[in-house]
Amino acid sequence: MSKVKDIRLAAQGALKVDWAESHMPVLMEIRKQFTAKKPLRGVTVGFALHVTKETAVLVRTLVAGGARVAIAGCNPLSTQDDVAAALAKEGVDVYAWRGQSAKEYYENLNKVLDHKPQITIDDGGDLVFTIHKHRRELLSVVKGGCEETTTGVIRLRAMEKDNALEYAVIATNDADTKHMFDNHYGTGQSTLDGILRSTNILFSGKTVVVAGYGWCGKGIAMRSQGMGANVIVCEVDPVKALQAAMDGYRVMPMDSASSIGDIFITATGDIDIICERHIRKMKDGAVLANSGHFNVEIVVPDLEKLSAGKKVMRDNVVMYTLKGGKRIYLLAEGRLVNLAAAEGHPSEVMDMSFADQALSCAYINKNKLAPGVYPVPVEIDSLVAKMKLATMGIRIDSLTARQKEYLSGWEEGT
Repeated sequence: MSKVKDIRLAAQGALKVDWAESHMPVLMEIRKQFTAKKPLRGVTVGFALHVTKETAVLVRTLVAGGARVAIAGCNPLSTQDDVAAALAKEGVDVYAWRGQSAKEYYENLNKVLDHKPQITIDDGGDLVFTIHKHRRELLSVVKGGCEETTTGVIRLRAMEKDNALEYAVIATNDADTKHMFDNHYGTGQSTLDGILRSTNILFSGKTVVVAGYGWCGKGIAMRSQGMGANVIVCEVDPVKALQAAMDGYRVMPMDSASSIGDIFITATGDIDIICERHIRKMKDGAVLANSGHFNVEIVVPDLEKLSAGKKVMRDNVVMYTLKGGKRIYLLAEGRLVNLAAAEGHPSEVMDMSFADQALSCAYINKNKLAPGVYPVPVEIDSLVAKMKLATMGIRIDSLTARQKEYLSGWEEGT
């Protein structure tokens, strides 16, 4: 029995999903194969994922492959209510709506787990964590899972290191066809989209401070620079910091950047990136946005403590007036700005990410895997890339037999 905000939104949501399908040709081709072969026949798949139009295309694909699906959101503000209604109307068990409380969030995760999934698909690791911590009776049921995002993979590897992970999880985030495209191009575009929808601010001439220079941070910095911004990167990893400098950005600690920046965007996956000492130094009118998975990168309690009052200025924009009169604007409550204030990544880039997810689910169902964190099989990653190129009308070279022989040998030199 689904629980969504308004089932009457289903028709509107179905149109959105249809739009996404027309821009996700790889996943649609996989759906044809799944429809014919039913690789997930009789399998229950439990989701904790952003309930967006792109996610709905993945859900429909798994259903076509024979799966029964139960899905909850993985962020209180990222669910698209019309899409949730459309999936519920189609018979999917959906427990998600925008604006749920923390208590409701975990209640919904447990409703998904009540369906006793054999495969989990997670974005951030909360479903896996809940099973291991509170629903251990399901460990004998679960065959394996997939993890969609960097933050979740970090948590899973920590569990694996502590010998706490008791089933196999494929780190779909780490597939080349996921992080090189979804994290870089998808996050870069969708983060700016969320900021622009919220504020309509002019990037050209502004100083944008990007915290973190992983795949997401690189994309955000690139797109900000492309919009005419002066970009500062804050990093703790010396290699990533060096790369940012070589890419033409200024690199400095947040303690130095906090008095210079106009727009601050966090993308680290860690806590306490922007806190009280930074906020005190900021300019009047500084804008704070987060593109990391959890709402812990901008320390909102510190902002509350420093404020004399706050006011909702626009959708997803709250103005905090500090005790000295300075104004700081927080977007989307410090949650994922690209999903809370916009629609997330473009369908074209999620086409590859969710193709990896679908094929990984079929792989888990076919193979018995010991507990641990696994990479996406190379053959899946390569297949998705080839399929994407084909849908784009792009042809590439092939190695000759002689070239293959040369690359596999060691005796030939100068």
